[in-house]
Amino acid sequence: MNTNAGNLCKRVRRIVLKIGTSVLTTAKGHFSLAAVNQLVNQIASLRKDGKEMIVVSSGAIACGMDTLRITARPRTLPELQACAAVGQGKLMKAYEDAAIQHGFHTAQILLTRDGLYDRLRYLNFRNTLNSLLALGAVPIVNENDSVSTDEIRFGDNDMLSALVAAAVQPDLLILLTDVSGLIDRAKHTRIPRIASVTELDHAIKNHVYDEVRQHTVGGMFAKLKAIRIVMRSGVTAVMADGKLENILEDILQEKDCGTFFIPVKSRLKGRKQWLAHHAKVKGVLAVDSGAYEALVMSGKSLLASGVRRVEGNFKEGDIVSICDHHCREFARGLVNYSYEDLCKIMGKKSQEISAILNATTFREVIHRDNLAVLLENE
Repeated sequence: MNTNAGNLCKRVRRIVLKIGTSVLTTAKGHFSLAAVNQLVNQIASLRKDGKEMIVVSSGAIACGMDTLRITARPRTLPELQACAAVGQGKLMKAYEDAAIQHGFHTAQILLTRDGLYDRLRYLNFRNTLNSLLALGAVPIVNENDSVSTDEIRFGDNDMLSALVAAAVQPDLLILLTDVSGLIDRAKHTRIPRIASVTELDHAIKNHVYDEVRQHTVGGMFAKLKAIRIVMRSGVTAVMADGKLENILEDILQEKDCGTFFIPVKSRLKGRKQWLAHHAKVKGVLAVDSGAYEALVMSGKSLLASGVRRVEGNFKEGDIVSICDHHCREFARGLVNYSYEDLCKIMGKKSQEISAILNATTFREVIHRDNLAVLLENE
């Protein structure tokens, strides 16, 4: 066994598998039933070993393009939505037909980003996935491209897979693409392991470029942004070539394939997971170094005295981003004050707030129970 991942896959039970369009199409961009069958064969094998599989699959637009005989990816949103509407059913039929041959069923789940903004809808989504897994089905998740608008789009299925992983907390996220892993541009070699978020940030800054493709979106930069969320959620990730035979088994055996991304040691759980990665941010609070240390090192609440700058258009109970004095986001939380009131009390001591606002007030701007620190401890 290769030690590049340090036995990270030894006890894997739940897997989120993202399958890129390039894995499901030929070199000329045509949708490939053979590719679907090959991947479902591997999924079936893992299920027999007791693995729970959640699939995030691209390919609906490419399948629709193939059906409609469109050779270049449409540029307008209505055309993309039309291709998705044609292709999504055909994509699901391909998965279901392949799954039946192995004695299990698939289940379609279509999402838009606003489906995760709302806490209740987020919980319903997570509960549905867990119920499907308990019933022995394999959920196939995709963005609802036929109705998504720019405001509620995930942008690409790499990001969707990361947010699904953050929601259901699998043991492993696998991103299957058409490259062997993360490539060091200077050395022209595959990087077998990224050991920390800091190392990933260095890779994003120094090693990444986005290629122009006719049939897909995303690219390496999108994948690494998604992987960053997953690492900070405490989930191991792997990027590998999905066209290789038995690639899923090779990953779980930690053979010398792909790039393994080692997560932070702890995990955000429950409501704080939703706060960190799924809720819609309405504003930004910049805090001083004392507040930063209190929040990150001591698990304290955020007080008005530590707030130095306020941006946005938020009201009491909205989600805001919290940044340090370098403008780097490190936390998110439910704010107890509106933008207007917080502008009046920032930098003030707690005992001064009632007199300034002439009202009964909260002691904390954000209580620690309503605050999620974005994990960076390696």
